[in-house]
Amino acid sequence: MQSSNSTNETTASTNTLQGLSDHKQRVQNFIRIVGMLPVLIILCIGFELLTDRFMSWQNISIVAQQASINIVLAAGMTFVILTGGIDLSVGSILAASAMVAMICSKIPNFGMIGILGGLAAGLVLGLFNGSLIAGLRLPPFIVTLGGLTAMRGIARLAGNDTTVFNPELPFAFIGNESLFGVPWLVIIAFSVVIISWFILKRTVLGIHIYAVGGNEDAARLSGIKVWKVLLFVYSLSGLLSGLGGVMSAARLYAANGIQLGVAYELDAIAAVILGGTSFVGGIGTIWGTLIGALIIAVLSNGLILLGVSDVWQFIIKGGVIIGAVALDRYRLSTSGKG
Repeated sequence: MQSSNSTNETTASTNTLQGLSDHKQRVQNFIRIVGMLPVLIILCIGFELLTDRFMSWQNISIVAQQASINIVLAAGMTFVILTGGIDLSVGSILAASAMVAMICSKIPNFGMIGILGGLAAGLVLGLFNGSLIAGLRLPPFIVTLGGLTAMRGIARLAGNDTTVFNPELPFAFIGNESLFGVPWLVIIAFSVVIISWFILKRTVLGIHIYAVGGNEDAARLSGIKVWKVLLFVYSLSGLLSGLGGVMSAARLYAANGIQLGVAYELDAIAAVILGGTSFVGGIGTIWGTLIGALIIAVLSNGLILLGVSDVWQFIIKGGVIIGAVALDRYRLSTSGKG
């Protein structure tokens, strides 16, 4: 009888500790997101005071559309970084996918297939990255750095170093029209965020992604097929880069393999880290990434309204990225991880 009571007390104590641990994790995640929200609000107020037109409905719509493509890329990057990896090739994949989408859009009577063409191109290139990383266990940084160059070459070859233009682009509505007053670009970006949240927080796959990022060896020993998780996240990153390519092509009615997507990976990485996702993996949320991407978009738009030159914009963005990494290291030191 005494043993039974002792067991019950131990179980109750364990459940209490588990509940406190879960509550602490939820609080930490909330702080990670809300921690950057004041920065976003301060930036918006500051640029409004300095320009007197930042908060106009027209400019807010512009900011939202500018942020949309980066939100999509950053969503894919979130999955990758949560596993402790990195994808430096997203900008080049976007360019290659946009080129494929534009070329396919010129097929008589079947121009809409350009959407599928762009998505397929992104998925295939992402799958290639994932196969090397998950199958051959090559370092993600090296693989995607090589991919950044090689896939840029593919984008240039696809258009023979020229701009592919289609004034009658059948899916141009994606980049230039709205549904009930909300731009299609924004609808697509927010849909990607919702789907990403569902995968990460409401599926077994999401649990496995966090587990792999938290401790890959422990995840493997627990029976998780790590290679499948890695293959999925890099394929998803490629697919979302392909979607970004379709969105870019739709907005511009054109694609260029030389310039399109250059340095987009930096904005995506900055958005993810600003949003609270840790470079070492296992920690982060998609909502934080959304706020991080909005901060990047607000910063870019505000600097343009202030007449800041491109040179200084690059310098300031670089400072933001360095600051984001420094913030990540500070989070790790205070949490005891890393």
